[in-house]
Amino acid sequence: MSSRRFPAEEVVHQVVDRVILVGVERGDRSSDWDLADSLAELERLAETAGGVIVGTVTQKLDRPHPRTFIGAGKAEEIAELARATEATVVVFDDDLSPSQQANLEDAIEKDRVRILDRTALILDIFALHATSREGKLQVGLAQLEYVLPRLRGMWGHLMAERLGGGRGTRFGAGESQLESDRRLTRRRIADLRRELKHVASERQLQRKSRARSGVFRIALVGYTNAGKSTLLRALTGADVYVADQLFATLDATTRTVDLPEGRKVTLTDTVGFINKLPHTLVEAFKSTLDEVREADLLLHVVDASHPMAAEQMAAVSEVLGELDAAAKPQVRVYNKADLLSADDRRLLMAHAPGSEIVSASTGDGIEQLRERMVTEAARGSSTMELLFPYDRGDMVGYTHEHAQILIEEHWEEGTRIVAQVPARLSERFAPFETGRDGS
Repeated sequence: MSSRRFPAEEVVHQVVDRVILVGVERGDRSSDWDLADSLAELERLAETAGGVIVGTVTQKLDRPHPRTFIGAGKAEEIAELARATEATVVVFDDDLSPSQQANLEDAIEKDRVRILDRTALILDIFALHATSREGKLQVGLAQLEYVLPRLRGMWGHLMAERLGGGRGTRFGAGESQLESDRRLTRRRIADLRRELKHVASERQLQRKSRARSGVFRIALVGYTNAGKSTLLRALTGADVYVADQLFATLDATTRTVDLPEGRKVTLTDTVGFINKLPHTLVEAFKSTLDEVREADLLLHVVDASHPMAAEQMAAVSEVLGELDAAAKPQVRVYNKADLLSADDRRLLMAHAPGSEIVSASTGDGIEQLRERMVTEAARGSSTMELLFPYDRGDMVGYTHEHAQILIEEHWEEGTRIVAQVPARLSERFAPFETGRDGS
């Protein structure tokens, strides 16, 4: 949003947006989310962006109005509420077309009140939270792609002057400015795509390096604020940013985890998903989300205490489908179990067989999850008996890092190891395989 933040010592008067939320209950709506729940999430998004809610307007419609989404009468009602509450922003829970947004701005005093849809609000939040170069590039690209089709509305006053001019004004100031802005915006989009392509190639090299190492790769996925970053910290001890807010972290963070029996895996935290996640963001964050596509295992983290947990899981599954990652091996991890009653926890255990139930904040269930990660990492592995000459201590260390050691002995010829070896590393170990049993 447009809230302006200053260092505490410089604050004289902080400007906070006063927000009206608008939700439409549509007859053609196929979502499992009812209007109240969707608006509750929209309120949380607006507050995350720094706004304070001063009003909510709802309407039932069979289908959106083509000109203003909500109809002229409801638009006037919102305009009156905005004047009465001194609102500075009106946020719609659905996406608006460029023409609908422009018409609403005309109806609701665009000089005083900004009109945002859900996508624009999420983009604002992403812009606030982006910290890395890649994150800023991704958000910048998504914002420009969102703005490009809306540029005509931004220069509506100059277009009106042109249309009222008369002879010789066909290519007036408004048209020139509009075309200039479109050209500059397209050029900037092309520049950002080139920069992102370069950053993505660097990330791809990092992924290939991890793949060549043979380390089992696990990605954390889940709805925003499900506790993925807290879980990453609990599993790795990593000093990662954690906050109780939507989209607290955007950048993929990868850490190495030492599991029981000497196995190492990598664990990557990814950007949280949300209902109606803008497609422009999915596209812009593709290089980051490739971590999901290329992982060997997904830990789908769920806020077990959330009343909309089932709907949130469905939203995550939908985005995974967009990423062609829905068929990836998954373990569902119900987090925030400390917020459940004893009865709710027993019910969850009965109805979620094969899932893990943890509290990342208290540590409850974390060791059991570690054991589950060992089990999953061992799937697809084969037992190999290996004999390493004493001058190949590097391979002994490599085996300890990338395989599960079952037996280790020191023979006259070298170090004998029996280990569970991931299938993708079997060729690397093949020259050291021995047929002697000796067990």
